[in-house]
Amino acid sequence: MWSNRTNIESDTCPIGEDMLGHLYRSSEHGLPVLVESVSADVRAMLALFCYRRSHLHSMSLAIAATCSERDLIEQGGAVGATLFAMSREAPAPAPAATSGRRAITLSTRPLSNVMPLDDLPDDEPEAVTV
Repeated sequence: MWSNRTNIESDTCPIGEDMLGHLYRSSEHGLPVLVESVSADVRAMLALFCYRRSHLHSMSLAIAATCSERDLIEQGGAVGATLFAMSREAPAPAPAATSGRRAITLSTRPLSNVMPLDDLPDDEPEAVTV
């Protein structure tokens, strides 16, 4: 069911550049307020638009969480249904850092002794007057 196939194929952003910029810079808590300012069908298109871009994947899930399943399926078909299901799942816990590497620590001591500028020898020859 691809009612909006031309929009998917042309891969155009359903909102203006200014609004997309605001969404991109918004915090996790400010995103729902911005997203609710657009209609449900545009919101579904926006979730699908962001889903196709790896750097906006988490934003697409947050936007899809505000959409109905019907809207996502109307705009994206099977991809919309998958996005709806993913947006309703609990986020997976971050994997623990068990790579076997030792943690990096930073020194708290100075790396070298630096001579004060006043104690440096004068290398400049004296000016000769004629």
